[in-house]
Amino acid sequence: MAEQSPGCPYPLGPLVEPDGVNFSVYSRNADRLELLLYDDVDAAKPGRVIVLDPRRHRTYHYWHVFVPDLSPGQLYAYRAYGPNDPVRGLRFDPTKVLLDPYGRAVAMPADYRRQAACEPGPNDRHALKSVVADVSTYDWEGDTHLRRPFSETVIYEMHVGGFTKHPSSDVDPQERGTYRGLIDKIPYLRDLGVTAVELLPVFHFDAQDAPPGLANYWGYAPISFFAPHCGYSSCSNPLAPLDEFRDMVKALHRAGIEVILDVVYNHTAEGGEDGPTLSFRGLENSVYYIMEDDGRSYANYAGTGNTLNGNQSIVRRLILDSLHYWVREMHIDGFRFDLASILSRDEKGHPIPNPPVLWDIESDPALAGTKLIAEAWDAAGLYQVGHFIGDSWKEWNGQFRDDVRAFVRGDEKMVPRLADRLLGSPDLYAETDREAEQSINFVTSHDGFTLQDLVSYSVKHNEANGENNRDGADYNLSHNYGVEGPTDDPAIEALRKRQIKNLLAINLLSLGAPMILMGDEVRRTQRGNNNAYCQDNDLSWFDWSNLETHGDIHRFVKELIRLRFIRESVSQQHHLTLEELTRRARIQLHGVKLGSPDFRDKSHTLALSASSLSGDLLMHFALNAFADSLEFELPELPKWATSGWRRVLDTSLESPQDITLPPEAPRVDGSAYQVKDRSVVVLFAAALPSP
Repeated sequence: MAEQSPGCPYPLGPLVEPDGVNFSVYSRNADRLELLLYDDVDAAKPGRVIVLDPRRHRTYHYWHVFVPDLSPGQLYAYRAYGPNDPVRGLRFDPTKVLLDPYGRAVAMPADYRRQAACEPGPNDRHALKSVVADVSTYDWEGDTHLRRPFSETVIYEMHVGGFTKHPSSDVDPQERGTYRGLIDKIPYLRDLGVTAVELLPVFHFDAQDAPPGLANYWGYAPISFFAPHCGYSSCSNPLAPLDEFRDMVKALHRAGIEVILDVVYNHTAEGGEDGPTLSFRGLENSVYYIMEDDGRSYANYAGTGNTLNGNQSIVRRLILDSLHYWVREMHIDGFRFDLASILSRDEKGHPIPNPPVLWDIESDPALAGTKLIAEAWDAAGLYQVGHFIGDSWKEWNGQFRDDVRAFVRGDEKMVPRLADRLLGSPDLYAETDREAEQSINFVTSHDGFTLQDLVSYSVKHNEANGENNRDGADYNLSHNYGVEGPTDDPAIEALRKRQIKNLLAINLLSLGAPMILMGDEVRRTQRGNNNAYCQDNDLSWFDWSNLETHGDIHRFVKELIRLRFIRESVSQQHHLTLEELTRRARIQLHGVKLGSPDFRDKSHTLALSASSLSGDLLMHFALNAFADSLEFELPELPKWATSGWRRVLDTSLESPQDITLPPEAPRVDGSAYQVKDRSVVVLFAAALPSP
């Protein structure tokens, strides 16, 4: 066997070469590092230990070694020796097995125990291990990024596991809850009409970072920023997640569907002072995390126990390298940054106007054309919706969610706010010359009530989470309409269904880029749990039997998406600013009377008319959140609109009359239309012959 050599500090992580593997890892304050090579993921000790001599294997703060005759599939990890002085922010523990921060794959032992990384003594048998991988050999078969503009994008937020775990999915039992299982359901996504999936975290995460007896289901507990989660693989080969994930991306691209990842660069699964030593804490704690009290404790802007030090140079490099990897090697089309406002904090945790890491991402040529979406707030009160930095970033619009919920529920003082939300939130974005799609519009997301629960529960019911219902948001803007939870009352059921259609219609037809939550199209319920992060069971999974039970809502969503794309008849002009779009579409606001929008506090009505930018389609929207029916005046049509007004949507009607696309949509005669209580109506007129 050839002898090892000092190797090179670049690139970080494992680099597979023809005659072996180069390893490089960062640690500034370590006195000594050991590279551990394991023969088996369940081994109680490494088969080989390579001691890294700082005189030979260290360049600046990078420890490196070239090991000949190694190949992909080799299991490895590190031990780091150095001062254990928490008062100074140093937490070296040479008894702990440490994942490589740049490892491309992770192997999990059968008896993985998170707690073993918190307790004194060795934890080899119970520890995660990194896996050497050569990602250059995968055959992409000509696959490329789709580069779909936001103006043509409808996002479906979904969970890889929960999409097919339910027995009703009809997916092979070995593939339920996996990347391969998702591939089986791509025809469903394509038929629904969505153009992008936004996957809840797929970076390898610690599923045991949850209350006792439960699992971290959502995945907001990352421990590797390069490795796809091995729990979503259909087989035990530690390299299988890489190929299965890429197979999924390639298959989605073939179906015309982009892949956006929900990424968590704000914290890790290592938690606070009492958390486990899994990787970063044991390699260079005070560099990777924002520390407080002169290094004694962890800043907690994510609400999870620690906060990554995103604007520290080493962590900035880690984030950029991770993004490059997922775009270049995994063909990812975009990223939604969880609690993105944390990345605008400096190394002391203070918000700064020009955060280096965010500008790095914004201006990076390797990320040009990649979708960048910010959740523009954090758990410590920093709220940046409407003024997140840069030109490329889009924003989850929490104001849209709250204002649409409140209007549909019947709250007062909401009509002016609703008008802004329908028109792309000009109160937030018009002054920045942003396009309408700056706003990612949503009414529900993974965090909070599902759409069904939003109209079925007035308060949260999170007892199953084991925290005595203290967790989860109390401010939900929900309503049960007479009964808390399920009901057999036909009147309540009819009203709930109508409100669901109202919320969907506003979300999918407003200016901006819409996002819908997995299962809302079939009225998926979490039985009132608005924080199901730890519920890896049928409470969270997509129940495919609902596709038949609530087929009317599924059809409604499909047709709404088709209607949206009819409305976007000039989507190639997607670079228009919000102000230009509003002017050229000749948007006018009304109430029940034309030209007289009612913005009084007790008003619950709004109407607006607009034309397509090409001028060949006129649209009129009428929204009534009153408990009584009202007649809305209709604009007079020009002579060229030979089709007359056609009713394409009326949420008060039963399926299939509730939505009918042109030219089959029924004609509306007269100068007014009666909009039933708590309903949304949309009329189209075009230069088309009568059917």
